[in-house]
Amino acid sequence: MSIRITAKARRGMVALTVAAGLAVGVAGCGGGGDDDKKPTASASTSKGGSDPSAQEGTDEEPLAELKGESGLILTIDSAARDAGGFVTVSGEIKNDGDEATRVPVETRGNETEIIRHGTSLGGATLVDSGSKKRYYVLRDTDGRPLTTTDLPRIKAGDTVPVFMQFPAPPTDAGEVTFQLPTFAAATITISG
Repeated sequence: MSIRITAKARRGMVALTVAAGLAVGVAGCGGGGDDDKKPTASASTSKGGSDPSAQEGTDEEPLAELKGESGLILTIDSAARDAGGFVTVSGEIKNDGDEATRVPVETRGNETEIIRHGTSLGGATLVDSGSKKRYYVLRDTDGRPLTTTDLPRIKAGDTVPVFMQFPAPPTDAGEVTFQLPTFAAATITISG
């Protein structure tokens, strides 16, 4: 009989521990309730005592700033090699002009498969001049580019976070040229 009581008590403690863990997890993920509030500072300008996570960015210099049409500036913050054989290029597009504007449709490229899926940054490429290869944005099984899609109209002074995913060049290719239609080209360094 004491074995049953002990087993029952253990199950109760495990259930209590799991419930407490879930409650803490839910409280940590809570939104705050007001979805209309905008962040007061961007991740690239945040300063604090703790180490930033990968999503928050760092206070380091960007890898490149590319000027485009209508006052648009693409800032590339990182180009990280993933374990799965991919390179993810992350950054933001800022409207440095005086009026609201859209990212030009030419940035999606001219491939039929990508055009079919709407606006994107699917025209971006990485060029490894050492091996004389060009790497195009990856696509999923439905042909959608693995990049930011459906870019909104950008108000003057606003920024939009963007990403693009490419097949990884060989590990000895540390520097590649990043190209996006209607923007200037730039040499960036792949980390990892």
